[in-house]
Amino acid sequence: MRDRLAASDPGLLRLTAGLRTVTAIALTLAVLAVLRMPVPQLVAGSMAAMVATFAIREKQRSRQAVTLALGLPVALAAVSLSAVLNQWVVVGDLSFVVLIFCAVYSRRFGDRGTALGLIGFQVYFLSLFVHATAAMLPALCGVLIVAFACSATARFVLLPQTPAGTLDRLRWAFRARLGQLLATHIELLDAGPDGVGEILEDVRTGTARLHETALMIQGRLEDGTADEATARLVQRRIADAEIAAERLGLLLLTARSAERTDTLTLHLPGAVLPAGGELPVRDEATAVLRRDLGALRLLVLRPMGEASGTALAHVRNRLLGYRDEENLPQASPAVQDVFRGLGEAARAVMGLRLALDGPQDESDDSPATARSREELDAENAAIESSEEAEPTEPQPSGLRRPTTRAAVQVAVGSSLAIAGGELLSAQRWYWAVLTCWIVFINTASTGEILVKGYRRLLGTVFGVVAGIGLAGLVGNHTWTAFALVLVFIFAMFYTAPLSYTLMSFFVTAMLGLLYTLLNTYSPAVLLLRVEETALGAACGVFAAAVVLPVHTDRRTNELLAGVLDKLADVTRAAVDQLSGGAPADLVEKARELDQALADLRGATQPLTHPISPLRSRRDTARYVVALLETCAYHGRSLAATAELLPTHPSIAADPRLRTVCGRIVHNIDAIAAHVRDPRSTDTVESGPSIASLLEPGTLRTPRYGRVTDRVLRHLQRLDETVAGLARPLGMAPEPA
Repeated sequence: MRDRLAASDPGLLRLTAGLRTVTAIALTLAVLAVLRMPVPQLVAGSMAAMVATFAIREKQRSRQAVTLALGLPVALAAVSLSAVLNQWVVVGDLSFVVLIFCAVYSRRFGDRGTALGLIGFQVYFLSLFVHATAAMLPALCGVLIVAFACSATARFVLLPQTPAGTLDRLRWAFRARLGQLLATHIELLDAGPDGVGEILEDVRTGTARLHETALMIQGRLEDGTADEATARLVQRRIADAEIAAERLGLLLLTARSAERTDTLTLHLPGAVLPAGGELPVRDEATAVLRRDLGALRLLVLRPMGEASGTALAHVRNRLLGYRDEENLPQASPAVQDVFRGLGEAARAVMGLRLALDGPQDESDDSPATARSREELDAENAAIESSEEAEPTEPQPSGLRRPTTRAAVQVAVGSSLAIAGGELLSAQRWYWAVLTCWIVFINTASTGEILVKGYRRLLGTVFGVVAGIGLAGLVGNHTWTAFALVLVFIFAMFYTAPLSYTLMSFFVTAMLGLLYTLLNTYSPAVLLLRVEETALGAACGVFAAAVVLPVHTDRRTNELLAGVLDKLADVTRAAVDQLSGGAPADLVEKARELDQALADLRGATQPLTHPISPLRSRRDTARYVVALLETCAYHGRSLAATAELLPTHPSIAADPRLRTVCGRIVHNIDAIAAHVRDPRSTDTVESGPSIASLLEPGTLRTPRYGRVTDRVLRHLQRLDETVAGLARPLGMAPEPA
């Protein structure tokens, strides 16, 4: 159960966010109840505690404390402004628009600016919700002080969260997800012809979830580790384990198919294995393979305190022996490759345990295990002595700056929402403004705003139905309603990263209960919320499409060109190092590629969403992203192999590799130039296979030849996949 929880919620981030917010609200309600505050102040206090808790996203506790302290005067100023200007409609509306502009513009100042802007907007909205007046202002200010104090108590005393603790939980989540992926590999090995498609989809999902956790760890390393050397070491070991697991899955797919499996099979949804050539399920080699996959999973999941003993050492030694061709069973070359992949995965797991858990007992090491330890120690020393350069990229200025553009768009959209919302309801027009504000959060193109508005409207419609039913059940039971509000708030924060529609559902259902508490509930009020939500979403989409628009095509093209640039950098640097060039921080370059690809994947959601009417365009976008994921896999694998070069005894530089890389990098650059400017005259070249471009006379040691074969295989597949990218992007390869 612990592994399942860790895997489903990496770092327990969603659980902690939900519990901390609910605890802050419960404390606030308890204090205000002791002070005998009326229900409107209880509602205001609970909403203020929620805002003060979820708005702060900084990782360092000291910075969180400063931001929370600064947030209180911002909140007091916002509620005072709203209460004083409440009697002058036009002046109040104009002030609200100015506040919205400043709140969005403040995002340019990082997490603190984002938090203070969010607090200012939400507290102003809170005062509109409870119909604050100047007479209520002293009581509301006291409620805000109590809410912020309770939020600080929940954050720093009752549910503290440190960067190091979060990183430790993320590491455990990585292990749990790696164990789940290995369990899926066993299912893939055992699956019959009819069930292999479903299992293959599970392999894709498990691989993607493992990659997601690796990226989350990457984002926490700087704050969660003692120094940069430790951060680089953990980053390297996480990358090694991820690549080894992904490669093991591809080797299993290859062993199951009559022909060599295209790596696109693992990345393109809906792709299936070639027919025929089923891996026999009862032969001796397959039984050993099934046993050793289970043994590898055991090594991954076994806690450090239980990871000692002769039996586990024997298992580890056996798996690492496959790297040295020890005890390889009599089987087809494809199946033997799976065993070699098991050995590499076991080495990656041992490196991961050393990086996360420290030194281990070496008394039962076999020669193969001792060699692996020596390699890992040499790599660790090289990582500790390396220096990491901080890349600097020029930032846009003026209206080209994303925060400035978004602030102008939100201000225009909110003005339209205020005007339209007041036509629908003079008392509850602010729901349209809230929706317009929210659809701009974490979006960067018109298409993303459209999809987010659609999801919010869908969740609101279902939430209205639930709110009507709950309001009838709760009636006048105040504390029952507050208890349900806490449940819905927890569910809202727990589901927010998973489904925006679900989050909107819980928000709307909660609002039905709050209206019941304020004695303003009626089905017409909740139906009005649907109308205001639709209006706010429409105003947001209109503003995004008309005012300084960033169209989805432009956004995706910019990100696509960025991914191609990162891919070219990784490929060029990895092959240069494999050819004898100067070492570079290849793992960092690979992670930059992964992050750029994740940004592109998110930006293409409007194109791949089921509501998109352009099916051909949707299929093209999915296919291009799948090709890029394949390219990223081969780029990561080349980077990981090149990183081994200085310390690995079985890998030597081959200067001829540099000559075969030119066409790949040229093609990547040509496609990037075409994406940026379709009038570009750069062309994609085709020609003979990568392996045929190497002159004869390679060193003839089996281990070196196998590594060289692997590098050539990655380069060949990268060359083919890059050429494949040209076709859906409108470029025809020219023969060499």
